[in-house]
Amino acid sequence: MDITVNIHAAKTQLSRLVEQASRGQAFIIAKAGKPMVRVVPLNPVDARRDLGSLAGVCVLPADIKAAFVDDIESMFYGSPVKSTKSR
Repeated sequence: MDITVNIHAAKTQLSRLVEQASRGQAFIIAKAGKPMVRVVPLNPVDARRDLGSLAGVCVLPADIKAAFVDDIESMFYGSPVKSTKSR
């Protein structure tokens, strides 16, 4: 939903409003309460997510379940089973 600002408020807050519009938050400038123009970004904000954007930020071990073997087995078998793997 677009916000509506009066022309006087738009003049005093123009830098902030333009910055918001460039990030995708369009706004309407009104004169005496009557909407006059709508300000939108030239390049629409892309809402898609790029796959792999966190590559290299977080590293998971190859055998992520190894630390939880006892817990996983107790959930399935109902009693704590000691793992034969060393941690």
